Amino acid sequence: MPGTVHIVGAGLGGLSAAVDLVDAGYSVRFYEAAKAAGGRCRSFVDTVLGITVDNGSHLLLSGNHAAVSYLKRIDGLKEMTQAPAEIPFADLRSGERWTLRPNASRVPWWVFNANRRVPNTGPLDYLAPLGLLRAARQQGKTVGEVMDCNSSLYERLWRPVMLAALNVEPSEADAKMAITLFRETFGGGGAACRPLIAHKGMSSAYIDPAIAYLTKRGGTFSYGRTLRAIEYEGERATALDFGEERVEIAAGDLVLLAAPPVVAKAYVPGLVTPEKFRAIVNLHFKIAPPAGHPMYLGLVNSLSEWLFAYENHLSVTISSADELMNHPREELAQKVWKEISQVTGLPSDLPPWQINRERRATFAAIPSEAVKRPGAKTRYDNLFLAGDWTATGLPACMEGAVRSGFAAAKAIMENGTQARQAA
Repeated sequence: MPGTVHIVGAGLGGLSAAVDLVDAGYSVRFYEAAKAAGGRCRSFVDTVLGITVDNGSHLLLSGNHAAVSYLKRIDGLKEMTQAPAEIPFADLRSGERWTLRPNASRVPWWVFNANRRVPNTGPLDYLAPLGLLRAARQQGKTVGEVMDCNSSLYERLWRPVMLAALNVEPSEADAKMAITLFRETFGGGGAACRPLIAHKGMSSAYIDPAIAYLTKRGGTFSYGRTLRAIEYEGERATALDFGEERVEIAAGDLVLLAAPPVVAKAYVPGLVTPEKFRAIVNLHFKIAPPAGHPMYLGLVNSLSEWLFAYENHLSVTISSADELMNHPREELAQKVWKEISQVTGLPSDLPPWQINRERRATFAAIPSEAVKRPGAKTRYDNLFLAGDWTATGLPACMEGAVRSGFAAAKAIMENGTQARQAA
């Protein structure tokens, strides 16, 4: 019979792996350093605002097949609101507004309709991403080396979309990751570009249903458990040291390290991981959006990048935000609210606000870091890895995290099959 998998880290990578594993008959036991599961994909009650907000605003697309599959299995999809394949934008400098409307099929006839594309652009302007496709087999190329990053269309469409997904200035980003993103979203037509938003918070869709699903199948969760060390004998992990408790890894049991790369590198000898990271800043304003405001809005020529509208608050996400890490908090809130007030028509007086800054939010999606991403297997027979920083082919995103979990579960199950055959 399959043994117990000890999972260190209850983020999306660990949870998605566990869903596969319990369905295959494994027992799972979680150890999470935080007081709650979810990692970067979670909701919490902010003590300043007194409302539930997300740790960071995330946009899932219908083309993110692994994440959608995960949500279906845990019955979390019912907590998502699916919007049409439309991306609304506002240019704060010119005052222009437009909505990108890809058609459902892969054949992009929408580029021939001026009402569906960015203002003052023509159909031929949308051929720029073909440079990414031509570079599909070339290692180490940046987006800037294979795609025109100086056009108006780049600034008003490709840059904001890729910046949000890659969390690094797109011209510096690894081209192969950008290619994968393009193929699975815009390259898949409007059918792959329908946004899904957790209207009651990320935890309600991605985390709480997973915990219920796993607990019902015998999974256990321990919180506030910070890993101190992993003990080894030969090619096998033998114990997890949590300081006040030492967990022995019995014969036939396995370990899944679904923790950040800094943690994994510290406790797995010889492991190579990404070492450069990029920050993300999220701002939350306790004020109801105006009637008819879209659930999300892309902003260009502004400090703010994406605006998300919820029932009782507005949230702004700023990617690749290293320069804002030490920016005075109230000054930053004032700057961003001035832009949001302009675009929404809400009063200019700053409403109650909160800022969440993540200095090491994601690994830097650049060529030099892409080659450092490990697979699910390690040099140790019973130790495996999951996380959006592993070799998923995608940047650090929800889809990548779920794929890493599925890949880790597959590797664990293959390990079990090989062990039984050897016996």
